[in-house]
Amino acid sequence: MPDPIVPVETERLILRRFVPEDFEAFHGYHRLPEVARYLYRDPRTPEQSRAALERFATLKFEGEGDELVLAVEARATRALLGDVVLKWISREARQAELGYTFAPEAAGRGYATEAARAVLGLGFGRFGFHRIFARCDALNTGSVNVLRRLGMRQEAHLVQNDRFNGVWGDELVFAMLQEEWTRQPSG
Repeated sequence: MPDPIVPVETERLILRRFVPEDFEAFHGYHRLPEVARYLYRDPRTPEQSRAALERFATLKFEGEGDELVLAVEARATRALLGDVVLKWISREARQAELGYTFAPEAAGRGYATEAARAVLGLGFGRFGFHRIFARCDALNTGSVNVLRRLGMRQEAHLVQNDRFNGVWGDELVFAMLQEEWTRQPSG
């Protein structure tokens, strides 16, 4: 039976479910300390990456607490570049959280922005969310720039609200309402 959600195709990307063949590339970036740093966790072991891939491949997106985690593949090369996530936060408030993780070698080419824009389109269009927000470490300038390019509004700067490896960190919260999305030329 075909998946009712994916694939989602953009100009340069295909967003799809994970498959076992993604393991090497997925673990390749999830094992890196510089990637894990902004995910507020330690780098993944091979076993953790394999378990995550198996879980992501079968996730349902039907209600509050569910996550949709999609592989981001380059259309031209079929290389796995990263992953995007939409987490259903509240059915009553119609809210979701956006997230993404990309391999360092995919940085600086607009892939994260393109993939996140496609996920916002799913969230506001297909799923009818009222508000989608994203959180990131204030030091993660790449992610901050992605969220600004998407047209998301910075709603908060939480000062020393989290601690990772013994270091206090600030967190930024960005958000967009469905009406703001539909006013955008790409929305």
